[in-house]
Amino acid sequence: MILAAHQPQYLPWLGFFDKMTRADVFVLLDCPQYKKHEFQNRNRIKGPDGAIWLTVPVLSTGRSLQRIRDVEIDNKIHWRDKHWKSIQQHYRKTPFWSDHAPAIQVFYDAEWSSLCCLNMAMFRHYVQALGITTAFRVESEVGTTRTNTERLIELCKKLGATCYLSGAGGKDYMDESRFAQEGIELRYHQYQHPVYRQMYSGLPFAPSMCILDLLFNEGPGSLSVLRGETP
Repeated sequence: MILAAHQPQYLPWLGFFDKMTRADVFVLLDCPQYKKHEFQNRNRIKGPDGAIWLTVPVLSTGRSLQRIRDVEIDNKIHWRDKHWKSIQQHYRKTPFWSDHAPAIQVFYDAEWSSLCCLNMAMFRHYVQALGITTAFRVESEVGTTRTNTERLIELCKKLGATCYLSGAGGKDYMDESRFAQEGIELRYHQYQHPVYRQMYSGLPFAPSMCILDLLFNEGPGSLSVLRGETP
């Protein structure tokens, strides 16, 4: 059984979901320490001048050691209206806007205090919208006591996985020898980004946009596109 894991992200990119489809079980890591300037609270959509960042403001002053599951959104900043207006502005003319916009707008009509709760609610929606059937678990619900490489090995053992599928960046921080010692196969996910139709077609194709960019442009064909299965 193959296990993959990743921190919950805001509007994840295509590779996040492709890795999930390559596994038998996918674990959302909500217990590691939150890191600024990554993708847990921000991501990109495509605009007429290139990528546009959408960032969820969070409370971080004096909270440098907080876990992902404990991060609170700073709702003194009116980010929800700003994000939804940006999404409308740049995607309302896409082929599948009407198929997805009503359900996505619900997330921006609601008020969220927890970044993790927002990301997980969105994650569940996008998994369903894409038609991904991989089982998923949340780390805090599984229960872990270790950190770093040992956390991943512990998850594999608790969930019965014989193989861990890591992101390519895992080579920079994991102790590969520990997987061999525990009899767990270690593989690396190498994502080959597809080219698909986008708004502002006069611009070069913009890779690594958030999942909205694919869903609005490719609709029911999105899963096949992100997996590189289209002719």
